Amino acid sequence: MNDGPLPERLARAITLGGPIPLSQFMGAANAHYYNTRDPLGAGGDFTTAPEVSQMFGELIGLALADAWQRAGRPPARYVEFGPGRGTLAADALRAMARAGLKPKVHFIETSATLRAAQKERVPDAEWQVDLVGVPEDGALLVVANEFFDALPIRQLIKTEEGWRERLVACQDTLFLPIAGQQGFDPIVPEALRDAPPGSILETAPAAVGVMRQLAKRLVAQGGTALVIDYGYTGPAIGDSLQAVRDHGFVNPFDTPGEVDLTAHVDFGTLMEAARVEDAQVHGPIEQGFLLTALGIDSRVATLALASPERAQQIAEDRERLVAPDKMGALFKAIAVTAPDWPVPAGFA
Repeated sequence: MNDGPLPERLARAITLGGPIPLSQFMGAANAHYYNTRDPLGAGGDFTTAPEVSQMFGELIGLALADAWQRAGRPPARYVEFGPGRGTLAADALRAMARAGLKPKVHFIETSATLRAAQKERVPDAEWQVDLVGVPEDGALLVVANEFFDALPIRQLIKTEEGWRERLVACQDTLFLPIAGQQGFDPIVPEALRDAPPGSILETAPAAVGVMRQLAKRLVAQGGTALVIDYGYTGPAIGDSLQAVRDHGFVNPFDTPGEVDLTAHVDFGTLMEAARVEDAQVHGPIEQGFLLTALGIDSRVATLALASPERAQQIAEDRERLVAPDKMGALFKAIAVTAPDWPVPAGFA
C-alpha cells in the first residue's frame, strides 16, 4: 500500500484481504489528510476556536497558569496534542508569560505540514509523536482542543443476527460500510444490547489509550489537562462519523484522504479511562460556560477599549465562541488532574 493515490491503495488492500475495520479506514484517511495540507481557516476545510479569536487561547493559558500557581509554581512543561497551526499555543503562552509562567513547550504532532506552521508561531517548541518523548521531570500542563475527535473509531452495528463490527468494503474505488460476520454481543454494554436493528455503537480504543497514558503521566508527575471537543457522555447509541470539506459536510466514504473524518467524543468513556489511572476528573461542562467563567467578557471589554475600530468584530467572535447555538454548547470540556492538584478555574 505504498504506491499510488490513497483510494487506490485502500482499494487494493481491501480487494486482496477483504473488508477492513472502519478504524483502519479512518486512520489511513486522516493520516494522509493531515500530512498533505493545512486544513484550517477560511481557505481550508474547517475553523477551530483558536482561529476564531485570540481570546480562546489566552483564557486557556490563564486557566493553566492559575492552576500552576495554586499548585505551588512547580517546574512545568506545556504539552499540546494536535496543535493545528500553533495558534492556541502562541496565545496561551503569551498569557502564561504575563502570569510569570514560561514553560518548555512540547507539541504532539505527526504532520510535517502542520509542524512547519507551528514552528513559525512557536519556534522554541519541541515535537514528539506521543507522550513517550516528553521528559518526566516536571508537571504537565496539557491542552487537547479538537484532538480526540479525529482519532480512529470502531463501530458496531446491530443486525438481525446480533452485534457485528462495521467494516469498509469497496467496488473499484467506491467505498461503503457493511456488517461483518463475527459476533460482538459480549462487549456491548448490557443496557444497550437490545437496541433495534440498525443501531450503531461507537468505541474509540485509540482515544482510551491516549487518555490512560496521559492520566498516568499526570498522576506520576503532577499537572492538569484541559480536553475540549464536541461529544456526549456515553456509551450511547448513535452514528456520529462525519466528513468535512470546504466547511460543509460530505459523505465520509468518498475520497478518503481528501476530507476531514471525525466522530463525536464519548466523554464518559474518556473520564472512566482517566479514573482507572487514579486521576481526578472534572466536567464535562459546555465551552461557553467555561469561557464565561474564565472571564471572556472582561477580555472582550479590554480588547474593544484598546481597538475601538474592532469592537464589533470582537463582540461577534465572542458570540461565536460562547453562544449556545454556535460553539458554546456544541463543544464540551473536561479537566483531568493529578490527585493533589487544584481543580482548574471554571470547573469548581
